[in-house]
Amino acid sequence: MLNIVIVLAICTAPLAALYWRHYRTHIACRRYCKSNANLEGKTAIITGASSGIGKATALDLARRGAQVILGCCDLQQAQDAAEEIKVRTGNSKVVVRHLDLASLQSVREFARKTIESEERLDILVNNAGVPDVGNENLFTKDNFHLVFGINYFGHFLLTNLLLDLLKKSAPSRVITVASIAHSWETVPLDLTREDLSYKAGDTTVDVGRRPGASQDRARVLYPHLRTYGQSKLAGILFSRELARRLESTGVTSVTVHPGFVNTPIWQYFKCNLSMAVLYYTMWPIMWFLMIDEEAGAQTTLHCALDETVAKLPGRFFANCAVAQTSELARDDEQAQRLWDISCQATGIEERSN
Repeated sequence: MLNIVIVLAICTAPLAALYWRHYRTHIACRRYCKSNANLEGKTAIITGASSGIGKATALDLARRGAQVILGCCDLQQAQDAAEEIKVRTGNSKVVVRHLDLASLQSVREFARKTIESEERLDILVNNAGVPDVGNENLFTKDNFHLVFGINYFGHFLLTNLLLDLLKKSAPSRVITVASIAHSWETVPLDLTREDLSYKAGDTTVDVGRRPGASQDRARVLYPHLRTYGQSKLAGILFSRELARRLESTGVTSVTVHPGFVNTPIWQYFKCNLSMAVLYYTMWPIMWFLMIDEEAGAQTTLHCALDETVAKLPGRFFANCAVAQTSELARDDEQAQRLWDISCQATGIEERSN
């Protein structure tokens, strides 16, 4: 028996050491937003706020007295989240508004209703996102790859449509949730609008999973913009260019990496049998490696509330501090080109901000 214990100890010691190192580096050292800001009279919009980091962010802002608008696709889930936030904070100013980032028309309708109903917008959090897993051969109604369309094009259009309201409410903030995953990309974004040689995968598009999704693969626009890493790289480039254009307006644009967070986004890994087996096999291990949703929201909150962030437009934050991005994410020429094609893709007129 003693020999078995010794063998187990020898086998598990390296794993324990690795976990302790991870815990000290990524979990124990997590910073929390220290701002005591009161947000009475302020308005915030958070996309994808029905669960995960977005919901945790909404909860904190509502607790500070802000009117919080949850921009969500699943209205029932969003209503449930809103009711929970109201009960936990005592703040009745939590509003649910339909927003499907896979439809540019839905984005325009959301922005129109917001402009008509709101006198100000102090904080815009571009939080919603989907992973590659389970979405590889799905497309938006506007014929973009679903992941890139939701994670990037939808937020680009939304932000631009709300810019006048943000500038009217200055000082205000635009926080785009990016990821360290942007560093996975090793070549510049291919911004080709149409590629006749491009062929989408053979998987049939499941329109039922995304109402209004396109099945017209022959007309896939920007076919080389498709992955999660690309969408997060694009988000950082967009934020940098937006910050440049908004200089001296009082609107601060930044991006954040929330960390390795335990959120519902991991549920996408149960998209088929093989991935589900992998999910349930790895989940106990991953659970030990991840931070919770409250911790994952802290960098977003820091960027939304801390006064020092206004002096750092266009920067990338992780763990409530400025962090380094990849070299590709600092390419200002590509950021300008991406802005131009994004205007074309979303149908908004180029203008001087």
